[in-house]
Amino acid sequence: MKQPLWLILFSILIFLGGVYSNGQTAKQEVEKWKVHDPDRPMPPVVDPGPAGNPVPAPSDAIILFDGKDLSQWTDGKGQPARWKVENGYMEVVAKTGAIRTKQNFGDCQLHVEWASPVLVKGEGQNLANSGVFLMNIYEVQVLDCYKNKTYADGMTAALYAQYPPMVNACRPPGEWQTYDIIFRRPRFDDKGQFISPAWVTVFHNNILVHNNAELIGPTTHKARPPYKAHPDRLPISLQDHGSPIRFRNIWIRELE
Repeated sequence: MKQPLWLILFSILIFLGGVYSNGQTAKQEVEKWKVHDPDRPMPPVVDPGPAGNPVPAPSDAIILFDGKDLSQWTDGKGQPARWKVENGYMEVVAKTGAIRTKQNFGDCQLHVEWASPVLVKGEGQNLANSGVFLMNIYEVQVLDCYKNKTYADGMTAALYAQYPPMVNACRPPGEWQTYDIIFRRPRFDDKGQFISPAWVTVFHNNILVHNNAELIGPTTHKARPPYKAHPDRLPISLQDHGSPIRFRNIWIRELE
């Protein structure tokens, strides 16, 4: 199975001219709602079809997790990651903390496959919660939202606390799901002054759920703070929120 041509072409279009940008409209939309507003409309549900085999990495990708070990990851203090690895996947071990890549990244195309537990426990934000953080700052939410209601800007594939996905493309608990994320980092000048925002495109299970959305700042719970200068390259991180989420087949392509 080759890397989908549509995904390669889409990433090129985004970075050559932002032809599909809806950032300004989205920014106006997000500011209409309070953070985690329970009255914010939920997106429609779309059946993404059955889960497939792991998507092979293209030849220029950096393999972050191949199912064998966590040699490319550390915990938040730079020590060896303590999540469980077995049967080709890694699994969050509660209270061991988030893990992050040893290597730093900026503009990128990131592929992540994940699965929530088959045994459903909890509801809302307590049902299979985790997150994929670009630059350890900007989160794409991981959550089981298959027939599970929560606040719209915190559901599966939300750009947390900012934008709900355009549709709910969740598969049932236990089935493998994919995120394909195209990320353009924010820009700051040599003095740390803000120049331009981050932009994110996300495909959830091959369905477009964020179309070159403009982030209005970093990810923070119950708040929407402004940008603060940071390095051009920082780690990718995966969140420990206490749920035994599984991850497999993680790879990245640098776009700068």
